[in-house]
Parts: sequence; structure tokens; C-alpha cells
Amino acid sequence: MTDLSAPPFATRHIGPNADEQQRMLEAVGFETVADLVAVAVPEGIRAKDRLKLPAAASETEAIAELRALADRNQVATSMIGLGYYDTITPAVIRRNLLENPGWYTAYTPYQPEISQGRLEALLNFQTVVSDLTGLPVAGASLLDEGTAAAEAMTLARRAGKSKSDVFVVDTDVLPQTRAVLETRAEPLGIELRFADLDGELPECYGVLVQYPGASGRVRDFRGL
Repeated sequence: MTDLSAPPFATRHIGPNADEQQRMLEAVGFETVADLVAVAVPEGIRAKDRLKLPAAASETEAIAELRALADRNQVATSMIGLGYYDTITPAVIRRNLLENPGWYTAYTPYQPEISQGRLEALLNFQTVVSDLTGLPVAGASLLDEGTAAAEAMTLARRAGKSKSDVFVVDTDVLPQTRAVLETRAEPLGIELRFADLDGELPECYGVLVQYPGASGRVRDFRGL
């Protein structure tokens, strides 16, 4: 038989239960939670009337309402460009990664639980890239293109043997990427040179190529 008098899920698993609540109230000198709230919450900000809210909807009803609202949206083609492009997520990726709760570890009850699964996904990504390219190491993905460009700029400077402080950037670079590069370059003493890569390049320690360009231009860089 099911015990219908059992406490609700939140009380049973999160707490506090009735005994714990009573001990806490006694410790601060109150008999009920209402007495505690009456002292703790100023009268001027207490609601005098009950909130005028509709009755709670079941899960099925709520989903139906949300779908009805979503159906009112007019789906248009995004023309924003400049690096903000639509992407295609194959169903196998969506089903086995993004919608798979197995990527969310169960031992941390807060946001880092997602980070744990993300770290595992990045490790798998690096392993596959290393296998495909035959390189001994592979970097994990970064959050955005501007950050990736800035990291590449600083890595090239640290790893290279050139004494030059000049980093050449394609004039057709995305504006947000240019802004991040300028922010990172100034305090590090890196001189950015924006150049059309069809011409002669100055002495430099690295070059950033935008492909395709911010203008949509596609060029053959094999002769660069």
C-alpha cells in the first residue's frame, strides 16, 4: 500500500522536515514560520491580497500552451552574416550528445555537472582531431572565433623564433575578431598590421587569414 501521508518530494529529499524546522524555529525564538516572516519581512512590502494567477496547469497542458505560442512565431531566414551563420546539427549528434543525459554527471548538484560532460566531449574531440591529422597534440575548441584568433596570435608569438612584434591581419577580417585582437595585442606589445593579402607582406611573426572574408569573398591562398 502507498503511504499517502508521506511528505512531498522536496521535503523528503531536500528538507527541512517538520522536526528540523521546529528545532530551528525554537533556536531563533519563534513558534511558527508565519511568526518568523512577520518579523523578518517589513509590513510595507508584504502583499495584502493573494496573487491573481490562473490555476496551475498540468505538464501536458503547459506543453500544449507553449507549442501554441511557438506556432505564432514567424520563422525567417537569418541574413545577419559577419560570422553569425546558421549551423546544421546532425540528428545523431543532437540525439546522442546534446539530448543525452549521460553527458551530465550525477555527483555534482549544480552547474559544473554540465561542465564535466563537456570536458569529456572536448577530450573525445581532441582525440579524434589528433587521429585524423596525425599530430601529436590537438587543442580543444574555444567559445568564439575572436577568442580563437587572439589565442592563435599569442601562441604564434610564444612558439615562433621571429624577433618581430608585427602580426599581420587580413583587412577582410570579421569586425568582432578585429576588436578582440586589438584588445589583446595592445598590452602585450604586439603591433597589428592590417593588410590586403594579395600584396606584399611586411616582416612579421604571424598572419591571420579570414576565410571566407567578412565581405563574403572567397580567395585562393595557396600562393600566400
